[in-house]
Amino acid sequence: MTNDDKTCVIVGASHAGVNCSFALRREGWKGNILLIDADPHLPYHRPPLSKSFLKNADHIDHYALKPLESYQRENITLQLGRKVIQIDRENRVIVIEGNDQMKYDQLVLATGASAIIPYIPGLLSSDCCFAMRTAEDAFHIKAMVENKSLPKVVVIGGGYIGLEIAASLKHLGAEITVLEKEDRILSRVTSPYISDFFMQLHGANGVNIETQKNVIEVETFEGDSNVKCEDGSSYEADVIIIGVGIQVNATLAEQSGLASRDGIVVDTSCRTSDEHIYAVGDCTRHYNPYYKEELRLECVQNAVDQAKVAAANICGIVLRYDAVPWFWSDQYDVKLQIAGLSKGYDEVMIRMEQGENRKCSAWYFKDHRLLAVDAINNAKAYVMGTKAIKSGLTIDKEKLKDATIPIKEAFSR
Repeated sequence: MTNDDKTCVIVGASHAGVNCSFALRREGWKGNILLIDADPHLPYHRPPLSKSFLKNADHIDHYALKPLESYQRENITLQLGRKVIQIDRENRVIVIEGNDQMKYDQLVLATGASAIIPYIPGLLSSDCCFAMRTAEDAFHIKAMVENKSLPKVVVIGGGYIGLEIAASLKHLGAEITVLEKEDRILSRVTSPYISDFFMQLHGANGVNIETQKNVIEVETFEGDSNVKCEDGSSYEADVIIIGVGIQVNATLAEQSGLASRDGIVVDTSCRTSDEHIYAVGDCTRHYNPYYKEELRLECVQNAVDQAKVAAANICGIVLRYDAVPWFWSDQYDVKLQIAGLSKGYDEVMIRMEQGENRKCSAWYFKDHRLLAVDAINNAKAYVMGTKAIKSGLTIDKEKLKDATIPIKEAFSR
């Protein structure tokens, strides 16, 4: 079936949207492709925003997902700095701010997620408070830090994004305090061992991390801000950064009546409850066969994988989403690679590599089944863990925890 005269509109031009547009061309879509995003910048890699982009003087175009010439060569029309405000499913039309309307034959929602801004009195009235989600956020944070000789930075939230920002801004010479509400950092995503590892890593690099700190107010007087906690402690701040998580951008889908449960619900082909609308990336909720439950994943690889699946199915090629989730985090000289999801584990096994500085891995099991691996400076552990989760390899735990035995010898069919 020809699609020469058809139009596919993609809303959202981050990793999911951009990869979907180019995958459509590779799969044989000959019709129009329109890629729309409210962000005015040429679509860029987001993970470096909290890492290398903060530390270096590179222009944001250095992190472009594709050069402008690539979009022109593939005849992909970019509409940047424009916000889609409505989907008319009956007439297959999207409405853009300013009341412009565009028809579609196929629609892909790659709307991503936004930073959660908690309700804290005085927080939003402070001119020095920022989240970290877009290039504009990174521009403002970098400018505020570089304009002070020894800036005091308070990061609210001890998750991966908060810790990455802390490491990057410490590189710029800032005085950093991280305030975490729970009794340990990374408490919702990893084991106490990994939490302790990163606690010590940041302490060794001069970052002050305070746990069990519930921020209740931000006071600002004559440009000076104070972050106040429930226990009576307070922290001076030239810059305040919010890193307490994200919320899915599903309003557009929900208002149009698409099925949504903390994310736009999609099937294994990334199709929504409307046969003409697909969704990909952080904004989706999908079933994962390895964990046998619905998940919403916030990672680049999920965005890329779903983009390829949606593009294939739009072009009439049956392809099913079937991937082991994986993530990574870079802090100082440490690379953390995560395969799988550790939620619900009942046993964690730590493997320390002999003679290797800061090289270890944490293996998470439930009823002897491997759920996930946290690999620190250890690509082999990450690769073997991914294979074991995906292929159902049998693991000899005694060999696994014995670092004198090569890690691959702990696995068998």
